[in-house]
Amino acid sequence: MKRGRTKRAFYVIAYDISNDRRRTKVHKTLCGFGEWTQYSLFECYLSKKELLVLRDKLDKLLNPEEDCVRFYPLCSTCVAKVETVGSEKPAEKHVFIV
Repeated sequence: MKRGRTKRAFYVIAYDISNDRRRTKVHKTLCGFGEWTQYSLFECYLSKKELLVLRDKLDKLLNPEEDCVRFYPLCSTCVAKVETVGSEKPAEKHVFIV
């Protein structure tokens, strides 16, 4: 079986959480998966497995009656069309372990 690079999709993840403690925990969790680009907005390149792991972690932190987290997937064509003023365009970070 051929092993290739894991296919990742680009997600914009926005959240609205009024409770400071939960919001801080959600923010710290998302920091482990992507780039913090705005106050309540992250940009993440996620594999299917990473998305499931992230959703599971967030499900344990959120109060569904008060909190809202939205995942906006963008296709590669849409990511290429992102216009940015004042910072860099979204780009997948590559880590090389030697």
